[in-house]
Amino acid sequence: MQQAIKLSVDAVVFGYEEGTISVVLIKRKYEPFKGQWAIPGGFVLDNESLEQAVARELSEETGIKINYLEQLYTFGEPKRDPRSRVVSVAYFGLIKPSAFKIFASTDAEEVQWFNIETLPELSFDHAEILKMAIARLQAKITYEPIGFELLDVKFPFSDLEKLYTTLLGRPIDRRNFRKKILNLNVLDELDEKYSKGSGRPANLFKFNNKRYFILKKEGIIFDI
Repeated sequence: MQQAIKLSVDAVVFGYEEGTISVVLIKRKYEPFKGQWAIPGGFVLDNESLEQAVARELSEETGIKINYLEQLYTFGEPKRDPRSRVVSVAYFGLIKPSAFKIFASTDAEEVQWFNIETLPELSFDHAEILKMAIARLQAKITYEPIGFELLDVKFPFSDLEKLYTTLLGRPIDRRNFRKKILNLNVLDELDEKYSKGSGRPANLFKFNNKRYFILKKEGIIFDI
């Protein structure tokens, strides 16, 4: 018996800025779920890979272009799409929203960043997809140092602590965290100071991409 299954992709793109985590959503222009919010995505064309499809859909619907999205999970419940049997491969990524100018196009009526704490009702099974993506992101940062590209090129260590506290959604042991990060040797401490308010000036740091990728190749042992 011939299968009648369609293949689609979805892109969960998280944004981090000033201690807030958001996710980019589109308002659907057409049925099903016309006028409702959804994760960007769409059907895979016959002549493209999954990675090409998710990059195209994200660019077309939101204007966001990311070099790398990590595959999250494959969602294939038979009735997840009221039109037909659709299997979706979901991806996720993390960016700095201010680095992109978002705009709606193709089958998106609007595009907007939403704080993950105040999300609208989502269409299809996208609430489930987003929930899994949040859990994966929070799990990933406990064993692999990520997100340095979300900070300024030069940053005080307190900004890195704030990033991790926000992404994890819980407090961290600051002394332990600092010790573990510095032991990885992926930060260069600069002979430059940062001062805010009446507090004591703190040294600035810079992320060392070269050492990070060498470490990643060898295998990172990192546990918050």
